[in-house]
Amino acid sequence: MPSTLQRTLTAASFALLCVALPASAQETVRIRGTIEKVDGAAYVVKNRDGAEYKVTVSDPGLYVGIVKSTMADIKPGMFVGSTGTTQPDGSQKAIEVHIFPESMRGTGEGHYDWDLKPNTKMTNANVEQTVAGVDGPILSVKYKDGEKKLMVTPETAVVTYVIGDKSDLKPGTKIFVGAGKKQADGTVQTPRVTYGKDGLTPPM
Repeated sequence: MPSTLQRTLTAASFALLCVALPASAQETVRIRGTIEKVDGAAYVVKNRDGAEYKVTVSDPGLYVGIVKSTMADIKPGMFVGSTGTTQPDGSQKAIEVHIFPESMRGTGEGHYDWDLKPNTKMTNANVEQTVAGVDGPILSVKYKDGEKKLMVTPETAVVTYVIGDKSDLKPGTKIFVGAGKKQADGTVQTPRVTYGKDGLTPPM
């Protein structure tokens, strides 16, 4: 692997850890929104709740794209993350599943509260096996403190990460900021922006 790519993926691993931590772990702002306009070095973003943020990216910034993937791309031994809702049997009904590159293995490992929707949990873990279920595939995953079964339905969004580029961030681009810090001037600064490519909305 070229050294530049390796360094980028290593940096991505560190930055993604910030995304995977609960927002309360630091004084952070989590943004899920759409770029309205570019204002100099800042991005004016309308959040999903209607609030407007002016987002700046610290130097050197990390830009990570999200692209569509499929369950066929997930194999035993891979490291994945999933936001889901807890079912009566303790399994998780997956709202989304994101496939980590190998360089990001172990990032945010565990099972903890998440805020994509009410009463959701994030599970980042290693895939043990995939079996057929009534409504779709079931992923058996294991993390350091336990294991879970992830029920994947036809509505579950399956995506993967790719190295992105600042030039992709334009009005209309959907972004996710997991670890932004509010500055004294009211702007939100982040080391990393995750965005959907080709009109995709980051599902996490």
